[in-house]
Amino acid sequence: MNDSVHEASTTIKATKRSLVGRVVSAKMKQTVTVLVERQVQHPLYGKYLTRSNKYHAHDESDSIHEGDLVEIVEVRPISRTKTWRVVRVVESAQTI
Repeated sequence: MNDSVHEASTTIKATKRSLVGRVVSAKMKQTVTVLVERQVQHPLYGKYLTRSNKYHAHDESDSIHEGDLVEIVEVRPISRTKTWRVVRVVESAQTI
């Protein structure tokens, strides 16, 4: 058969989804709750609406605090609600 076609299809790797959001809770061990907001245009009226989702993300170092802006990436399920992992801190929270 044609092995070159089979080889090419196995080397293609899907990119994982990544999102940027604000940490709203860091009270659990190695888990943070990230609020991701997006702007959606209303189909009829054209007004922009804010839609948001909360995701539980794995934080191995346990060093991320509330208010931090973080980037999360989709991974295999870690627990019942955790399928995201924190990749990096985009912006640290301002402490007063």
